[in-house]
Amino acid sequence: MTAAENVCYTLINVPMDSEPPSEISLKNDLDSKTEEKGDVKSKTEALKKVIIMILNGEKLPGLLMTIIRFVLPLQDHTIKKLLLVFWEIVPKTTPDGRLLHEMILVCDAYRKDLQHPNEFIRGSTLRFLCKLKEAELLEPLMPAIRACLEHRHSYVRRNAVLAIYTIYRNFEHLIPDAPELIHDFLVNEKDASCKRNAFMMLIHADQDRALDYLSTCIDQVQTFGDILQLVIVELIYKVCHANPSERARFIRCIYNLLQSSSPAVKYEAAGTLVTLSSAPTAIKAAAQCYIDLIIKESDNNVKLIVLDRLIELKEHPAHERVLQDLVMDILRVLSTPDLEVRKKTLQLALDLVSSRNVEELVIVLKKEVIKTNNVSEHEDTDKYRQLLVRTLHSCSVRFPDMAANVIPVLMEFLSDSNEAAAADVLEFVREAIQRFDNLRMLIVEKMLEVFHAIKSVKIYRGALWILGEYCSTKEDIQSVMTEVRRSLGEIPIVESEIKKEAGELKPEEEITVGPVQKLVTEMGTYATQSALSSSRPTKKEEDRPPLRGFLLDGDFFVAASLATTLTKVALRYVALVQEKKKQNSFVAEAMLLMATILHLGKSSLPKKPITDDDVDRISLCLKVLSECSPLMNDIFNKECRQSLSHMLSAKLEEEKLSQKKESEKRNVTVQPDDPISFMQLTAKNEMNCKEDQFQLSLLAAMGNTQRKEAADPLASKLNKVTQLTGFSDPVYAEAYVHVNQYDIVLDVLVVNQTSDTLQNCTLELATLGDLKLVEKPSPLTLAPHDFANIKANVKVASTENGIIFGNIVSSSGRWKIIILSHGIDGSFKQVIFIKRIE
Repeated sequence: MTAAENVCYTLINVPMDSEPPSEISLKNDLDSKTEEKGDVKSKTEALKKVIIMILNGEKLPGLLMTIIRFVLPLQDHTIKKLLLVFWEIVPKTTPDGRLLHEMILVCDAYRKDLQHPNEFIRGSTLRFLCKLKEAELLEPLMPAIRACLEHRHSYVRRNAVLAIYTIYRNFEHLIPDAPELIHDFLVNEKDASCKRNAFMMLIHADQDRALDYLSTCIDQVQTFGDILQLVIVELIYKVCHANPSERARFIRCIYNLLQSSSPAVKYEAAGTLVTLSSAPTAIKAAAQCYIDLIIKESDNNVKLIVLDRLIELKEHPAHERVLQDLVMDILRVLSTPDLEVRKKTLQLALDLVSSRNVEELVIVLKKEVIKTNNVSEHEDTDKYRQLLVRTLHSCSVRFPDMAANVIPVLMEFLSDSNEAAAADVLEFVREAIQRFDNLRMLIVEKMLEVFHAIKSVKIYRGALWILGEYCSTKEDIQSVMTEVRRSLGEIPIVESEIKKEAGELKPEEEITVGPVQKLVTEMGTYATQSALSSSRPTKKEEDRPPLRGFLLDGDFFVAASLATTLTKVALRYVALVQEKKKQNSFVAEAMLLMATILHLGKSSLPKKPITDDDVDRISLCLKVLSECSPLMNDIFNKECRQSLSHMLSAKLEEEKLSQKKESEKRNVTVQPDDPISFMQLTAKNEMNCKEDQFQLSLLAAMGNTQRKEAADPLASKLNKVTQLTGFSDPVYAEAYVHVNQYDIVLDVLVVNQTSDTLQNCTLELATLGDLKLVEKPSPLTLAPHDFANIKANVKVASTENGIIFGNIVSSSGRWKIIILSHGIDGSFKQVIFIKRIE
């Protein structure tokens, strides 16, 4: 057996760095025939030290016979467990490959353990035999191993099956009738774990016998334990994958396993059913099983995994129509409180929605939106509401008939405290009012109803723009002016605010002295604090109308938006009303509002003064209203709407282009000269048109990513190269950082970009934290425009943050400082470069 095949299955952590004991002292501790309590304890400690020394490379040949004579006969369970580890790692052959004579005694001892009345000793011994690679040791033990198949305890029987399977796989001549023996054992066995091990062995050793057994009990599969059901699913998948003609034989069994009580079995059965059959009934049954798993499983990670499987199903064009009928079932997943699960569910439902079920989808989403009002305010609640708004927006854009049902519900959220959700609603309303002429009256009416309740200045500006742009009747224009006056409060603003302050602050009545409190400062000393509190100012701020509050807070950008809105509605009012008196009255009122806002901005009442840009905008609007020219009317009332129309058209084209690209990706293109595959004419080894999912899962679990890297050229080593210095620096350096568990290798490429020879060019590194530089890189001599690779090894002692820093030095005096920040998970999260040239 070569060194590469000499595998050790056991890893033992050594917590101390003390001096290893000598072989003589260990022999003295082990060399005792007594079995007293203290003596057993000392032998246990000595045996542990022997195991650790052998794992570290020590041979210790003189202790082998001592352990056989004085430790092997002991009946202590701890000793026996340690001996199993010892016999696993100790060299059992001479240098020329022959078995040591002493191992005959060991073999006899384990034959007795296989017949021991204690089931734990029997079972652990059988597990140990699975690791033996010497046929000479196993041959005398075969009768005892066979006898363990009939032991009364299931722990012994299932380990006996594993031992027989391992021996049959490695040394078939020792037990040639193993498949027949295990098949007979499987027929009569009642324990689920024993049946699972036996069936697993038949799958790998003799698949025909496994199929024969399955065919005899295929109607009772639902009554089996989940561990056996999982193995049956794997067998059916492998058989049908290798021989598609067997699908009809086992498809009913997979259907039955979809009703299993085990979530793991249902998940694997659904995945197998999808790979074995593309029939609509099979896809629907698998999708329904996935949806039930998502709803009933409490772990959010499981929900996300199963949701991904549903999304994979949707990607197949033939399956999409089947999943469209299950949209309402998919929406049941929204009962999950996790935001990521809800986000994926809404996206999946939106991708599957069609004209047949969009009305039901909108009804469910409207109910969910209303539910968010009754839930206590939480960060996830706000984000979920925002997701619902965006989904309803997308539904309304794709299916315009639904917009009339959606808009009244959504516009209630313009007054929501969550600005993000309100902004999404506002964007949707702006798009809907432009695209759907028949809904403009409804939107304007609803906007006027909620206008006074808007709390966010950003939403207020957007609502002002929509009202100013789309109010087309005399009554709506008058309503807009009424709402603006209501939101602005008493005018002129400056005089009314001065009166309020002068009339409300009365020293004798309103000012109260708060209780004196003793506070402890950060320095640990006492400080005394008293406060003059006035209740009226707080109440006054609460009673302010919203627009007035925005202006007093110094936000005059909303005033510029208001001036534009008033100009639009005033010009439109002049065009609609023929009476000169009413025209002048409306225009004068609009100009009065702008003038009082300008006056307020120039006063000292707001927290921040008005900006020059806002002054210019309001002044321009005043001049436009004073002249009322047809040119300005066209600019304010036509050009703005055309700009919005162009923007929405460009956005729609972009969405159509992205959808087209996505559909092209999903469509399976067939070339004219592609060969036609006839199943009846295809060889068995060429029939597997799909990859083995179990094999792919195994490769992924083992970390084999070669297939992915080969398919994805970006996942190469070049993408992990980090530039350390600038391209124009005299010495250019870049590093490839390779992290392997607790080792870091810095492969640094150093390039001499000068026309001079650099003598003694050295990469000097140092570390902070639990990092240790293994060896110092040796100096190099770089010819003009020459390059070289320098490697540095760093050991990581813990997962705490550490820093690798250093410089590149040459005899010319130029040097660079490199700082690399080592991340917690063993990867380099951040790279900082500081350059300095002396």
